[in-house]
Amino acid sequence: MISTLEPNTLIFEPVNLSPNDYKSDVHPIWCPGCGDFGVLSSFYKAISELHIPPEQLVVASGIGCSGRFPAFVNAYGLHGTHGRVLPLATGIKMAHPELVVVAAGGDGDAFSIGMGHFPHAARRNVDITYIVMDNEIYGLTKGQPSPTSPYGMERKASPYGTVDSPIDPIQMALAYNASFVARGFSSKPKEVTELIKAAMTHKGFSFVQILSPCVTFYDTYDHFKKVTAPMPADHDKSDRAKAMQLAMTEETMHLGIFYQQRRATLDEAMAGIRAKNAKPDYGVEQIMGRYMR
Repeated sequence: MISTLEPNTLIFEPVNLSPNDYKSDVHPIWCPGCGDFGVLSSFYKAISELHIPPEQLVVASGIGCSGRFPAFVNAYGLHGTHGRVLPLATGIKMAHPELVVVAAGGDGDAFSIGMGHFPHAARRNVDITYIVMDNEIYGLTKGQPSPTSPYGMERKASPYGTVDSPIDPIQMALAYNASFVARGFSSKPKEVTELIKAAMTHKGFSFVQILSPCVTFYDTYDHFKKVTAPMPADHDKSDRAKAMQLAMTEETMHLGIFYQQRRATLDEAMAGIRAKNAKPDYGVEQIMGRYMR
């Protein structure tokens, strides 16, 4: 039987595997208490509940603590170069549109060196899920301020306090017209599991920011527990303008799906172009003939 979770979403031969079956033989070496453990645990549960065969799943990543993510998953994985996870994931999806492709990264990898790829993946609506574990710090390189660090943060790399204003990933994703935008908190694993499932079953570019504190260099667990709140019950996730207004609420960081819209994905658009312009009799010989007259 073919499993179709929602119209035009994931299609594969389902398997019944437990979350533990998706664990690889490589054990995570994150610091005890790192929020990424919660994200990984929720990810295992999500793909188990979606019944995704390991051979149908690809996890790509960039550099940083979160860049280790693919090694811990029993699936195809690619640990790429710094900031280049979205081009990698896009290439994988375009070459094999039948695969389920997930890109994993952190706030430094995603919003600093990799920032230039974000708007283009969103506007092209590449059918991938982009999970960004945001700890508001560079953890792997020992605690420098990142693009999402608060103004005035004092660290070794900014002894007098950083003078850069933090960026807001949710506002950016909405401005770039990403077709799925959500935020979770690693301390709420059930909610994160449901967000990942919703993102992976969405047909199009799904962006999920997950607040994932770094206990070693910037422990924000208590802070996020105070400033986060569930998405309002009456929020209309089809209204991008209202989603942007909600994201701009400074005193509260809402958790849940801000925005979701179904529109043609990159692979669907390319398939349409190929079908429209197909010329069965126009092969290599005909192309070479143009230059050999």
